[in-house]
Amino acid sequence: MKINKIPTEKSGLHLRNKHRSRYDFDQLITICPELKQYVSINQFKIETIDFTNPQAVKLLNQALLIQFYNIQHWDIPANYLCPPIPGRVDYIHYIADVLSSSNGGIIPKGKSVNVLDIGVGANCIYPLLGHQEYAWQFIGSEIDPIAFKVAKQIVESNSLSNYIEIRHQTNASYIFKGIVKPTELIDITVCNPPFHSSAAEASEGSHKKWKNLGHKKTNKPVLNFGGQTNELWCKGGEVAFITKMIEESFLLKEQCLWFTSLVSKSDNLSAIYSALKKVGAISFKTINMSQGNKISRLVAWTFLSETQHIQWSLKRWKAS
Repeated sequence: MKINKIPTEKSGLHLRNKHRSRYDFDQLITICPELKQYVSINQFKIETIDFTNPQAVKLLNQALLIQFYNIQHWDIPANYLCPPIPGRVDYIHYIADVLSSSNGGIIPKGKSVNVLDIGVGANCIYPLLGHQEYAWQFIGSEIDPIAFKVAKQIVESNSLSNYIEIRHQTNASYIFKGIVKPTELIDITVCNPPFHSSAAEASEGSHKKWKNLGHKKTNKPVLNFGGQTNELWCKGGEVAFITKMIEESFLLKEQCLWFTSLVSKSDNLSAIYSALKKVGAISFKTINMSQGNKISRLVAWTFLSETQHIQWSLKRWKAS
């Protein structure tokens, strides 16, 4: 009789990802005792949580952030995006690889690296993970006033204000303008754009995720990860948002080495490539990422030549 073994390692994650092994719930419960009530045994006789339960996911995140990243204080309001830690840190590791491609294969670390997170959210997850993994400096932009306030509180409560700055985007018409200062240099940007084009589409996406997690269709408006309107959808969806970002990035072509964004749907890549060619990006590439059954990708682009990349790394990273 053939026995289907459950893999002990999540092979799809980046090789430097600390979450390739299965969760050690005994240790996580020791760190966060409240998590215990949400842990159960699944059909494969493996300890897990109900990933459709927002409180369970939040407590799991809190425990992981303490255990692996020494982030002692992390909490978000109800209905705000509660991101899965393994997938988010994967993005951080892949942009580290992008930076290394401009630095002779060596990942630049420390305060000489300045990263911009577009739409940092209340969770502030990319700056937290990026700083703890590589000691980078971060700027996080946020348009939602509540998310802006909460992200600042998370940074301050973990004594990271010298490394992470949260800036309020007060004009919804812009992505970079009003955030990046005229003489400021950015080494790389990150962005988890609104994926959907309408509230209805976002709701349907949630229903599909619930079904994939083994639950029947529900009238609940969001999945376990939550999300406000500006976090989940915008007019035109991710193609419109990323296209706008690409158009604005041209204005910062000499202030930023690399621009990147997550892209949820591979069908959107052709439109994104067209937008990049239109603005004259010198180089762009797509990096595929895999987290469990979910396949995602990031697109990275630059307006600087190979020679300019070498000069950039020598001036900013090798000199520090």
